[in-house]
Amino acid sequence: MDLHDPQYQGFFDVPVDNLYGKPLLKKYIQQNIPNYREAVIISPDAGGAKRATAVADELDMGFALIHKERRPTKYSEQRNASMMLVGDVKDRTCILIDDLVDTGNTITRAAKLLKKEGATSITALLTHGIFSGDAIARINASAIDKIIVTNTVPQREHRQMCPKLEYLDVSPVFAEAIRRVHHGESISVLFQHN
Repeated sequence: MDLHDPQYQGFFDVPVDNLYGKPLLKKYIQQNIPNYREAVIISPDAGGAKRATAVADELDMGFALIHKERRPTKYSEQRNASMMLVGDVKDRTCILIDDLVDTGNTITRAAKLLKKEGATSITALLTHGIFSGDAIARINASAIDKIIVTNTVPQREHRQMCPKLEYLDVSPVFAEAIRRVHHGESISVLFQHN
């Protein structure tokens, strides 16, 4: 589901279908974000802009992008890339959309910038919650109000350590894909984003 790089499909000796988490994320937004059309979808980096704009367009929502500039160390003493917001979030609910969270550096730095730029609340919606190292502590201390991931990675332990964390169950998506393959039915309906 939501392979970080679609080329991963080529590493398998059997046919692989890349299922999408976007319908679950969209449904969550529609059911859990009050006045969601007034919120802004944020891509925390340029690499996720296509994914985030697709959600924003399909839900008729605003979009903003966080641009990261990595400068060689000879020009900058900063270890991390500088971040710049492209778009307006003042007095708005922000929804960060990405495919995964690992260390939490990108989304927590993005959330800090969004708060600085006037965001009223920040929800992060990600397909895969890996949470390596001190990611949970970083998220607990961050400006993120809620972080929503799927259970493509087990989340029970993470949930116990992070009161901001919720997860969406992807088992119905996989079950339907398996059922369709087993019965020789098309799974193309699972690739439709609407």
